[in-house]
Formats: sequence, structure tokens, C-alpha cells
Amino acid sequence: MNKKTLLERIAELVHEKKIEGISHIQDESDKSGMRVVIELKRGEVPEVVLNNLYKQTQLQDTFGINMVALIDGQPRLCNIKQLLDVFLEHRREVVTRRTVFELRKARERGHVLEGLAVALANIDEFIATIKNSPTPPVAKAALMSKSWDSAMVRDMLSRAEADTPGGRAAYRPEGLPASYGLQNDGLYRLSDDQAQEILQMRLQRLTGLEQDKIIGEYKEVMAEIADLLDILAHPERVTGIIGGELSALKQEFGQSKLAERRSVIERNALELGTEDLITPADMVVTLSHTGYIKSQALSEYRAQRRGGRGKQAAQTKEDDWIDQLFIANTHDWILCFSDRGRVYWLKVWEVPQGSRNSRGKPIVNMFPLQPGEKVTVVLPLTGEFRSFPADHFIFMSTALGTVKKTALDEFSNPRKAGIIAVDLDEGDFLIGAALTDGKHDVMLFSDGGKAVRFDEDEVRPLSRTARGVRGMQLEPGQNVIAMLVAEQDQTQSVLTATENGFGKRTSIVEYTRHGRGTKGMIAIQQSERNGRVVAATLVRPADEIMLITDKGVLVRTRVSEIRELGRATQGVTLIALDDGSKLSGLQRIVENDANHDGATDGDDTDATGGSGPETP
Repeated sequence: MNKKTLLERIAELVHEKKIEGISHIQDESDKSGMRVVIELKRGEVPEVVLNNLYKQTQLQDTFGINMVALIDGQPRLCNIKQLLDVFLEHRREVVTRRTVFELRKARERGHVLEGLAVALANIDEFIATIKNSPTPPVAKAALMSKSWDSAMVRDMLSRAEADTPGGRAAYRPEGLPASYGLQNDGLYRLSDDQAQEILQMRLQRLTGLEQDKIIGEYKEVMAEIADLLDILAHPERVTGIIGGELSALKQEFGQSKLAERRSVIERNALELGTEDLITPADMVVTLSHTGYIKSQALSEYRAQRRGGRGKQAAQTKEDDWIDQLFIANTHDWILCFSDRGRVYWLKVWEVPQGSRNSRGKPIVNMFPLQPGEKVTVVLPLTGEFRSFPADHFIFMSTALGTVKKTALDEFSNPRKAGIIAVDLDEGDFLIGAALTDGKHDVMLFSDGGKAVRFDEDEVRPLSRTARGVRGMQLEPGQNVIAMLVAEQDQTQSVLTATENGFGKRTSIVEYTRHGRGTKGMIAIQQSERNGRVVAATLVRPADEIMLITDKGVLVRTRVSEIRELGRATQGVTLIALDDGSKLSGLQRIVENDANHDGATDGDDTDATGGSGPETP
């Protein structure tokens, strides 16, 4: 890593705003070592800036390994185990061939030493033969033509024969004819190499000390031959040599505790993902009725004094409105359930950010949905739920009255293609899902005007792929149209609406608890005037709702304008329908739920305490 290049790269990233949060870079390197100080802006998270530097500069780098090896002359892509096997096989071949080479050299050297010993034992006759020869080739031929006697050589060879595995053949050079060397009659015949070495021998080798050196060297060569033969005969010794050589390399070039490396080499380098580069921050996530999702920084929603005008969460078309709004951290999960009973994962930071005037992105484009599949329920996992605790559950209901409760930790393994949340029968589809702690009451409403309320504990936890159990007994042709989780707040009421535009509010306390799997109690009187029930939701008097007809007509009204009536009544007119038109549903509008959060801004009020104009 080049320090100058690194600093230039950091400065370039800061200038291009690819890395934000750095206010100043100071090079404080001196003779004692390299040091760079990076100062951050106030409020920045050091870990996020550091992860960005790791990701986009050479402050941390990784190196790939080409895992291709030539095996039997063919290139092959190997895994780690295969590559190690190939490497060890290669090292075995190297050590074996090296041992064979050293054995050949040792045999050749021992053969030469035998000839020198023969010459020393018959030195006078050797000198006379050489002296009487006119040329070196004639002298060599004369030396090779005679048989020489040497007790010292016979003693040397007998010891070598006893100590060397394989006997006499083990120390003879390969390819040496049997006519050379020690013969059966006890005499020695010189080979061409031995005669040539004797002719080149210097006079100083005739001293007694040099004779002892020749004998000593011969013993060492014979011991070396015995050791090399033992290596070739025992594969485990080859393995030991390979391990010893690798240990020597580690000792010579490895990281020493006395001299630490300037750059740390890690066995498992941390692979930084996109999430590691995202600063933790609270976001306001909105989902519209037609499926447009987006996120905005919570700081855009400043708290206002009582009577403030509020701020619009998103720009929507006339036939759309904010159906769901929640506050979550950028590192929180969002579970998205489809009508096919599948669940998909989404991180809050993956939700496209937009201004208050933007619609967002269709949520269907963010998942690999099947043809005709729709996302019907979105559950944020914030705070303690981010770790998928096993003591919390996802409670689900289908249109045919099947309910299921699954531990939240079974959804802790995200998959891009989604997973099965509930196994559906043919013709059935998921109509609701909620996050519970196992201690709530669940309410199911049918389009036949009935409702059943039962303790959540009556449904035992089941696996993801299980079908579930009966939650409500339905009449033929009827479907469950809503699943609600009753809260402890007794001020809530249940708003029901029918297809002919009638509806009512009923206090939640009038819905008494009954057993699971029953037909339930009357939620709204079904009659020819009312028609089938199309919607049911929990509301408070301060809420607003949106009524939708099958002709695309929308009516927005306050909940407080709808009278609270008993369960067995038929209700009042919610919307005046045209001939042939039907009410298709209603939704609670939640677009201003985030106005309570954020820091109080004094500029939102004037000096008299009244509310001032909205600040963008």
C-alpha cells in the first residue's frame, strides 16, 4: 500500500461525496512510523466511515487465489481440499525425485572413493604404471586392465554391505557392469571414472591424514545412501520431510512475535456488505394502498405544537392514500407476506428513499413474485424484534378460516426467493398476519356478518410449512375477510362495513371471548339491505377512514361521524352508492402518525403560542 496514493484516494472520495462524514485528513507520519489522522464531523458513526474506507480504498485489501491446477496434464478448478491434495502430491514427487538424484550422486561418489582407496593401497605400483605409460589414455587403460588387491577396500565394502539395506547392489552406481568393482576372487577392477579420478589425484592425497579422510568420507557416503534408501522405502518419512520444510519456511518468512508485521494479514478477512456501509438512522416508511413504498428520514418530521398543520407523508394520486406508516431503523427487517402464503424479507435501507412529494416504488417490483401474486401484509421488525426472538410469533389467517401461529425465529433465515409461511389449500389465500407475544386475543370476521374472538393461546405454535388449524367455522360460500389482534385498549371500537354502503362502530368490549373454531357471534346484522360484509378494522374516534367502491369512487370520512351501535344492529349509511355500485372495502388512513416524533422546533409557533406556517 502506498500512503500517498491512499490519501489521494480518500480525498477524492470525500470531494466526490462518495464518503461523507470526514472533515479533515492529517498526515502525521515521521521517523517512528506511519500515522494518518482522519477527523470526523459531529454525529458521524466511526464504524460506518471506517467500513466505507475499507470498502473503497486500499486501507484493507483482499487477494484472490487462482484455484486451477494441472492434474494429469489437464487444467482443473479445485476446491481447498483438492488443491492441498495436489500440492502435497507435487511435494512428494519433488522430495522423491530429489532423493533419487542425491542417491545417484552418493553412489557415484562412493564408487570414486573406492578407487582412491585402491590406489592408496597400491600406490607404488600405480606410480610405476603411470610413469611407464607414454600418454594418459595409455596409463588409464593400463590401470583398468589389472586387478588390484586392497585389504582396506575389502574391509570398507564388507562394512557397507552389512550396514546398507539391499547389500552390495545398494551402493553400486546404476548401470555399472559387474566386471568392475570387487570381484569374487577378492581383487578389485577399476572403472573408467575411477581410473580418471586417480590420474587427476594430487600428491597431497598420498599422506596418511588424507587416507583417513577418504575412509571417513566413504563411511559418511555409505550412511547417506542407507538413509536415502530408507526414505524411498517409507512414505511416512517423505511426509515428515515435507512438514519439516514447511516449518522451516514458516520460521524464516512467517510473522514473528518479536517483529510484528506492519500490515496485519488475517486468516479470514471480513467481507463487508452493503449494510456495513449504511449509517444507523430512524426512517419513516410509508406504504400506499396501491402498493407504493418509500422511506424518509425521521428528521423531516419535526414535532409541532398543538394545532399545527402537520406534514404530508407522501404525494398520492386521487385513487391512492397512505395505507401503512411506521418508524424503523435502517438496519431493521420488514417481513412482507403475499396472498400465496409466502414471506419475503426487506431491509429498511433497501426501501427507496424519496421526498414528501414522491410516490415511491411499487413494492411488487422489489420481490420475485409469481404471476398474480400480491403483497398483502407488511410487518416491520424493530427494536428487540430485529433479532427474531423465539418467544414472539407470527399469527396468520386465511380466507377459508384456517389460522396458524409460528415462532418468529423460524423466519430468521432470509432468502431472496422468499419462503413458505403457511401451506394453503387449493382456492385458499392469506388475508392477514400479525406480530404477537402469545398473550393477545384474535378476532376473525366473515363476509356473512359473523365474528369470533378467541385466546391466541388456543393455537399451538406450528412449523412454517404446516397447514394450520381451524379458526372459524364458515357457512358454505363464506370467507374470512379480516383478522384483528385485540389490544388492551378498551377505548377502541370495531368498524364494520357492508357491500351496500352501510356500517357501524361497535365497542370492542361487546365482542366477548369464545372458543376457536366456532361459528362466532353476530358482528353486524346481515340483511338484504346490507349485503355481505366487506371490511372490518379497529379504529378510534380521532381516526379517518377511506371508503372505496368497485367503480373507483373514494370517500374520506371521520370515524367520529359514524355512530357507535350494538353488535346486532344493521348500522347506518356510510356512503351513498350509485345504481349497480358496491362498496369494496375501507382502510384506516395513517398518514399523520409520524407527526408526534422528532425534536420540537420552536420555529413552528409564533410569539403568541399559535401555530405558524408549515416549514418545508
